[in-house]
Amino acid sequence: MKPNQKTPIAYIETNEQRRLNDARELGVPWKKWGPYLSERQWGTVREDYSQDGNAWNYFSHDQSRARAYRWGEDGLAGISDDKQQLCFAMALWNGRDPILKERLFGLTNSEGNHGEDVKEYYFYLDSTPTHSYMKYLYKYPQQEFPYLDLVETNGRRSRDELEYELLDTGVFDTDHYFDVFVEYAKADPEDILIRVTVYNRGPEKAEFHLLPTLWFRNTWSWQEGAHRPELRQAEPGAILASHAELGLRTLYCDGNPELLFTENETNANRLWGQPNQSPYVKDAFHNYVIFSEQDAVNPAKAGTKAAAHYRFEVPANGSQVVRLRLRAKASANAFADFEQIFTARLAEADEFYERITSRSLSDDERRVHRQSLAGMLWSKQYYYFDLDKWLDEHQAHPLTKQAHNNVRNAEWFHMLNSEIISMPDKWEYPWYAAWDLAFHTLALALVDFDFAKEQLLLMLRSLYSHPNGQIPAYEWNFSDVNPPVHAWATLFLFNVEKNLGRVDLRFLETSFQGLMLNFNWWVNRKDPQGRNVFAGGFLGLDNIGVFDRSAQLPTGGHLDQADGTAWMAFYCQNMLEIALVLTEHDSRYEEVAYRFLEHFVWIAYAMDRIGDHHDEMWDKTDGFFYDLLHFPNGDSMRLKVRSMVGLLPLCATTVLEPGLAASHPRLLELIALFRQRHPELLKHIAPADNKFVGYADRRLLSICNKEKIERVLAYMLDENEFLSPYGIRSLSHYHLERPFVFNLNGQEFKVQYLPAESNTGMFGGNSNWRGPIWMPVNGLLIRALLNLYQFYGDDFKVECPTGSGNYMTLFEVAKEIGHRLTSIFLRDASGNRPVYGGTKKFQEDPHWRDYILFYEYFHGDNGAGIGASHQTGWTGLIARVIDLFARGTAADWLEASKGELAARMTREQVAG
Repeated sequence: MKPNQKTPIAYIETNEQRRLNDARELGVPWKKWGPYLSERQWGTVREDYSQDGNAWNYFSHDQSRARAYRWGEDGLAGISDDKQQLCFAMALWNGRDPILKERLFGLTNSEGNHGEDVKEYYFYLDSTPTHSYMKYLYKYPQQEFPYLDLVETNGRRSRDELEYELLDTGVFDTDHYFDVFVEYAKADPEDILIRVTVYNRGPEKAEFHLLPTLWFRNTWSWQEGAHRPELRQAEPGAILASHAELGLRTLYCDGNPELLFTENETNANRLWGQPNQSPYVKDAFHNYVIFSEQDAVNPAKAGTKAAAHYRFEVPANGSQVVRLRLRAKASANAFADFEQIFTARLAEADEFYERITSRSLSDDERRVHRQSLAGMLWSKQYYYFDLDKWLDEHQAHPLTKQAHNNVRNAEWFHMLNSEIISMPDKWEYPWYAAWDLAFHTLALALVDFDFAKEQLLLMLRSLYSHPNGQIPAYEWNFSDVNPPVHAWATLFLFNVEKNLGRVDLRFLETSFQGLMLNFNWWVNRKDPQGRNVFAGGFLGLDNIGVFDRSAQLPTGGHLDQADGTAWMAFYCQNMLEIALVLTEHDSRYEEVAYRFLEHFVWIAYAMDRIGDHHDEMWDKTDGFFYDLLHFPNGDSMRLKVRSMVGLLPLCATTVLEPGLAASHPRLLELIALFRQRHPELLKHIAPADNKFVGYADRRLLSICNKEKIERVLAYMLDENEFLSPYGIRSLSHYHLERPFVFNLNGQEFKVQYLPAESNTGMFGGNSNWRGPIWMPVNGLLIRALLNLYQFYGDDFKVECPTGSGNYMTLFEVAKEIGHRLTSIFLRDASGNRPVYGGTKKFQEDPHWRDYILFYEYFHGDNGAGIGASHQTGWTGLIARVIDLFARGTAADWLEASKGELAARMTREQVAG
């Protein structure tokens, strides 16, 4: 291989881009401190040491204020270093709550009528990629927080009823609440300024308690002889932190507040009636502030947890500001340049986003774009999980202990996760999900290419992926199977960066080696009979199937999955393209490239073999792809559910640029031999109408030929089927009045269109793929349409919407879908945002209406946000969609080579 090229990207640097470059090229630790605290550590698998594996009940929200965590920390609007050794976050008290507000509250999976759900209002408003500037908003009621009401009322509701939300309790009706804005600005990598602005939105003055809290993650209780760090009062208004690895640093607190100290140790007496190891415990500040227990805190002003106690009155419709500074260097006057630095960092954040945002966007589109990327950056979290230790502590290590069947993830004892990872949602999903992560990187690359690439490589590292090649799914079951999208994301990032002038072959080849192992795992485990037809289980689509596709089928037999098989065709295409790039630098990859091409052909053939066999996934009569159920007696039937499962084969499409013959003679020689040996198979490789060369001499690889594309798109673009005003539904609206029903031994299995929440408990019941709109698959469908447009050009048009008489090119169809997705978040003609449905407060109140939440999925008919409210993760793809059609015209797509347009767009972003 040639040496990795480090050609710098040519553009005028912003100050923030300079920090990113210094971090990459000089090792300046601008990203050492960031929003790396979780928003929920309780109720996670890592903290579960129960006998039955019930993580939600073993470590509850009620226990969290008094019980030390083993594997991580959580907090409100918090930050930490990149190993989460020292943490900082807010604690609040309104003078009425029974506990301090130290962390977000939500319902567990069994408490919510649609599974777990956070019951708070908070917003990620801004962040630069180095976290040199960040802004967060939390809305805190002045009335007593309705903890019990939320639990009891949701507990009484069925799955067919709406969820009972915090706004429904009435605590915000009269505007008696505080807006707590928390901002961070870095003077240098080890000098962090914190500004907390508390607004009283109510008509009367109100008292407020603010406790900015500094503490060490408890690393000393779990290992004998481990170093114990210390916090102590250095002087009035200053807390000195001493740590063996971090060294010394001081938290300066403006205004000389009272400093409180305790230990980050479990209050065993409160939880279990057992003696405490120390008189000063984790929940000491609750007892001191709320119950005036003076002896709860350490009078020696030392410990491992400390807080500055501010108590002030906020005037009606007025505000109060608190300033703090956490820095490694001692300072005689920590606040002399405070406002100057904040002003500069905010201006630099504005400069950065102005540079990367298309000038053609409206103010509202800019707002959505910037807040979506801020959410991506705030959703980073330090994730620590040593399975070797965890299994040993459970007495379930398969190599040293007697195995326990009820202890999860025993086969993953090799894993040691200890990195900053992009999370789907730091409250509802405070653990990584492999296929989510691949989508995250597409949006993250808009602001931080290096972090995006690191995230993709992480899942392929030996301390993450299984020795057999499987990529870990998520901590509830690392052995579950997610769609194989890492190769596609890897190729996308490489192509964009290459066309910007930096060819990172080391990244591509390192990824390819790990992906080869994973590809072989898929072939060996999910197609054990070698039929080129794949299963895979739920494959991220939760309840989309007639049955739970990850469980044993009630019918016996097995399932051939149209989506699983399409994913593998897609995987073959991506691996082929990567191998072709590597072949340009090492000819040995040419035969590897051919292997993936051949495998793709066999998969395409398996989905629709020649003749009338009735056991293929393609239904010629219906013009749609279905899962195929095989019974134990050898019979089979198509499960005729019109769902995203049947649309995903469209995504298995890729365009090869001209010049293939001249560049890869050995590959063409092998293709010619294959044609000679298997002429009938070529009829299943698009295009099958003898037009093997498309626009600009491009070649197309696709499961779907032109006829199949037209027939599948007729469903997808039908507003009575898949096409919603807000994107593509996951299940056809057709099934509202005509549900698919399968009867077995008196039991009915039914799939009906459900545009909002799920009405079953399948996969926890907190997500629904039977109707709502999901951003990641919509993004893949847009990609497929643009690829097909690059091949077919302007001559190929389809009716959109179906039955309208209006014909569009595939580029125009892609743009139309992108417009519908974007409209979820933008104000409509009446000034409302569809994402907030009929919630009057969010639609009309000036202190709510411009703060955007990026939900997990969206109502199939009205676009309202559903599910996890802060899953900016893959919903952050909306930033990429906004960019795509703000900058790229049809002519751009038609003329640009692969990666070139995206690179051109990114170059325009960074060059302004």
